Amino acid sequence: MGEPASSDFPAVRLHVVTGKGGTGKSTVAAALALALAWEGRRVLLCEVEGRQGIARMFDVDPLPYEERRIATGLPRGRGRGGAVHALHVDPESALLEYLAMYYRLGRAGRLLDRFGVVDFATTLAPGVRDVLLTGKVFEAAKEGGRRGGGESYDAVVLDAPPTGRIVPFLGVSDELAGLARVGPIKHQSDLMMTLFRSERTAVHLTTVLEEMPVQETADGIAELRAAGLPVGGVVVDLVRPRDLPEEHLVAARTGALDRDAVTADLVAAGLAEEADAGLADVLLAEGRDHAGRRALEDAQRALVADLGRPSYELPRLAGGVDLGALYELAALLRAQGMA
Repeated sequence: MGEPASSDFPAVRLHVVTGKGGTGKSTVAAALALALAWEGRRVLLCEVEGRQGIARMFDVDPLPYEERRIATGLPRGRGRGGAVHALHVDPESALLEYLAMYYRLGRAGRLLDRFGVVDFATTLAPGVRDVLLTGKVFEAAKEGGRRGGGESYDAVVLDAPPTGRIVPFLGVSDELAGLARVGPIKHQSDLMMTLFRSERTAVHLTTVLEEMPVQETADGIAELRAAGLPVGGVVVDLVRPRDLPEEHLVAARTGALDRDAVTADLVAAGLAEEADAGLADVLLAEGRDHAGRRALEDAQRALVADLGRPSYELPRLAGGVDLGALYELAALLRAQGMA
C-alpha cells in the first residue's frame, strides 16, 4: 500500500461519523477506528442507536454498558498497533450513571429504573436523552481526564445517528434550552458544545454515488455549518470497480461496440457457438447499463468534489464486511490521509 499520507485531521480527538441510512456509516466508523489505532494509539468506538452493530462487525458478544477491547489497530504480526475498545451507550444506563455521579442516588437510581421512571424521563424529553448519549462520549473524548477515572483514549469515534438527525443530536444546548436553563445538566451540555464546536471534533459524512445520498450529504454539510459544528471529510462508500477504460464505456453507452467482434471473442473463448449471437446481445445490453451507471456515478463524484471537503473512497467488497475487510478498509483510509 506504500507510505500513508499525513492525516487530514491531526488535531481531532472526536470523530463523529454520520450518513444517510444504507451508505455504510457504521462500517466506515469501524474502519476509521482501526485506522486511528494503527500506530499504537488507543481508540474508543461508540454506538448510540441500540443496534449492536459493532458486535456483529467484530464478531464479538453483544456489548454491555462498559468499555471493552475488541481489536488491535493492526492485523497480527504487522508492526506496532494500538487497540480499539468499544462502548454501546444506551440512555437508561447513562441516566442511572448520571444520577449516581451528580446526585449520588446510587441504589435509589436503580429503584427508579424498576418503576419505569428512567424510561419515562428519556421518552418525555428527547433532548435529555441525547445529552445522556453524547455525555458518555464527551467524557471519553474530553482532554484533562475523566470524571470518576476510567480509561484514557487518544481518539474517540462515534457511530452517530443519520444525517437528518445529526444537528439536533449534537446541538444538545439548543435542544435543552426549554428544559434546563440552570443546573448540572445545563452545565454539562454547555461543556459538551464547547468540545463539539471546537477543532478537536470533526463530523464526517458517508455517502454513495447516488443522487439522493449525495444531495443529503450536501444538505447535511450546510446544516452543520449553520449550527457552528465542524465538518470533517466525506467518505464515498461502496464504490464499484472500474474495469473498463473510458473509451470503452463511452462506446458501450452509445451502442458503438462491434457486435460481430464481441460474438467472435465469445466463440474464440469457447463461450458461444458461431451462429449464437444471443449471448453477445445480453452482454452488450449489460455493458450499456453498466456504462450508464458509471456516467451517473461520475456526475455524482463531481458533485462530491464540489462540496469543498476532503473526500475518500472505499470499494464495494464482494465478500461482505468482516474483521479482515475492516482492516482492508482501514488501510485505505490511512493511505488516503483520513487517519
